[in-house]
Amino acid sequence: MGNTKDKSNKTMLLIRGVMVIIGGFIAAYGLEAVLIPNNVSDGGVTGLSIVGSQLFGIPLGVLIAILNIPFIFLGYKQIGKTFAMYSVLGIVSLAIGTVWMHHIPAIIEGDTLLVTVVGGIILGFGMGLALRNGGALDGIDMLAVLLSKKLPFGTSDLILFLNMFVFIVVSFVFGLQGAILSGIAYFIASKVIHIVEEGLSGSKTFKIITSEPEEMVEAIRDRLGRSATYNIVRGAYSNEEFREITCVINRLEESKMKEIIRDLDPSAFVTVYDVAEVRGGNFKKNDIH
Repeated sequence: MGNTKDKSNKTMLLIRGVMVIIGGFIAAYGLEAVLIPNNVSDGGVTGLSIVGSQLFGIPLGVLIAILNIPFIFLGYKQIGKTFAMYSVLGIVSLAIGTVWMHHIPAIIEGDTLLVTVVGGIILGFGMGLALRNGGALDGIDMLAVLLSKKLPFGTSDLILFLNMFVFIVVSFVFGLQGAILSGIAYFIASKVIHIVEEGLSGSKTFKIITSEPEEMVEAIRDRLGRSATYNIVRGAYSNEEFREITCVINRLEESKMKEIIRDLDPSAFVTVYDVAEVRGGNFKKNDIH
């Protein structure tokens, strides 16, 4: 039994490693076939590498590999061995990919809006695929994770802040227009990363305090095919006891859920949270017909 478990664990680690490598090559394609030929950069360490490559004529892959070394060390110390190992895989794939694809013809030329959108989507998809499988393609993300532990800012705010400096450096090489387009491409990439990491049908948790808890739970079961749980909560001022309903649904069911609440108790107190992942329990959806 243990042997089978070890085997499946090894297979899982192998699959994740392959996914990180594919993510690195996809990101490299976005850079070499779309962004760089049109003088648009990326953010982070990759962005600094692109600038260095243009200024000093050093191959981009070499700079990506060298400049990420201190950040991989940071990731190893702060986030863990597996993360550092997968990040090395991803960054090496990205570096090799840019060298291999350096002479491929650009798939889009001249249309700045199309370049930033398509380039950002391809880049974000590659980076998101790597992150989803446990590796980063850019050291700046690791630096942001580390700083967020020490400073009162979130990781995404810090990534944005650190990249402001990168785009200022980019503007010296690609001009102001190049820097602005790079910023737009990076923004699109970051949104795509979010979608790839969490999946399009990410889940949401609804917490509902209503005067009709039984009817609400019944309606959720009948009309959505979802089960729910109760928590007993108490009002701070009134000291009144309420049953708070908690229900996890996927994003596509959100409007239906709001409709149920509106129909049964428009004055219900509702809070909604994004959920990155749902495991175990009885998350299966029952048939509603």
